[in-house]
Amino acid sequence: MHKLNKRVRIAYFFVDIAFIIISFYEVFKLNFGLIQFNPEDIKLYLSVYFFWGVVLVFLLHNAYLHHTNRYLSVSGEWLKVGRCVLLASILTALFIFVLKLDIFSRAVFIESSFALLLSLSAWRTIKRLCVRYLIRKGYANYNILIIGAGNAGLALADETKAFPYLGIKAVGFLDDVRVGERNGIKILGKINDIEQVVKNYFIDEIYVTIPSERRISGEIIQKGTKLGKTVRVAAEHFGLPYSQVRLNYIGAIPLLTYFEESGYRTRNMVKRLLDIFISVSILVLFLPLFVLIACLIKIESYGPVFYISKRSGRKGVIFDFYKFRSMIKGADSHKESLKSKSEVEGPIFKIRNDPRLTKAGRFLRKYSLDELPQLINVLKGDMSLVGPRPFPVEESNNIEYKHIPRLNIRPGITGLAQIKGRSDLKFSQWMRWDIWYVKNWSLGLDIKILFWTIPVVFKGKGAY
Repeated sequence: MHKLNKRVRIAYFFVDIAFIIISFYEVFKLNFGLIQFNPEDIKLYLSVYFFWGVVLVFLLHNAYLHHTNRYLSVSGEWLKVGRCVLLASILTALFIFVLKLDIFSRAVFIESSFALLLSLSAWRTIKRLCVRYLIRKGYANYNILIIGAGNAGLALADETKAFPYLGIKAVGFLDDVRVGERNGIKILGKINDIEQVVKNYFIDEIYVTIPSERRISGEIIQKGTKLGKTVRVAAEHFGLPYSQVRLNYIGAIPLLTYFEESGYRTRNMVKRLLDIFISVSILVLFLPLFVLIACLIKIESYGPVFYISKRSGRKGVIFDFYKFRSMIKGADSHKESLKSKSEVEGPIFKIRNDPRLTKAGRFLRKYSLDELPQLINVLKGDMSLVGPRPFPVEESNNIEYKHIPRLNIRPGITGLAQIKGRSDLKFSQWMRWDIWYVKNWSLGLDIKILFWTIPVVFKGKGAY
């Protein structure tokens, strides 16, 4: 495996060099294809390109972009490539300035920078998609053992299932208190059984989710490394907003630093502006679709185009919630007689094959098209594009006290629970993701959720 990884890194190295050369050549050809250059000018351009390429390859290597890091997202990889290209371009500009190479075209310089960014990012995206496909098929998968079957351990196990392209299989837990199984994963024994369990179940990596137990964690790290296994430790208090945690060092001592983040109001303002901009854009672009959906609803069944209900918003404020009508007129009057058939635990009411749905409504529900009018709620300020889904008032009044923090922010059209499984999630999992989002909210997270929502909507899974 080590030799294979080394060969892969060498291959990435040469692919980068190839794309760097192609980027420089194509930009140069585009700008000077028909111009006759004297040899000295050619040498000058080649010297700049050589310097630029060497610096960029060094930076890419230093950023571990010649490794296959399965934990890195596509957007995260683009960001790292962008930083390397930007820094290499700055250093090259300095090189041109110091040597007074005025003949080097500014247009060529800017175009080359963009060409490098696009080519180096694009091939990595294709590579990552191919690697994820192979991992899903079982290539380079590995088994993990989770120490601690508490909330942190369960959350980690859920994440391994949610991201199959990581190729991580949670074989089981070790826990000194609990027995049996948790969320379908067996508790294989006590923590002291770690050596035997690692050997019997062919464990590749050990994940510690009880960092508070410092003595036990230390022993696990020692035993795991002696067995030749990678040991990973979940950060303590991982439920806190990640933007408020930093890794610092005092000498050789690593310290996780928690601090009160500033700029909250500014970020809220930016979030609101983003909501308005995207909502207006979608409403304008999809106006013909709105008209088509309205016609389908009116043709199939008698009643209004929109369904308006009362929902609990931020701080419990009640507002009018808009949807395209997907059920027969007067569907709410039948709700009481159907409550016993609800397929979701907790105070909320949902049925997979609701008899009140119309044919058009079933299609609208599957692809979340019935949710489009909520863009009006976003413009009014009742909702945001991203946030916990708003419950009907009667259901919201029945949620437990520990779930009330989900009302601290504006509800959303989409959210973490919606991309993690939608109505297929258990109510407790749904609430856990909502609370996690409230604690961890950031603009970057919102943008990721919006992008993650697109494939979820097209798949239509878990929508009812």
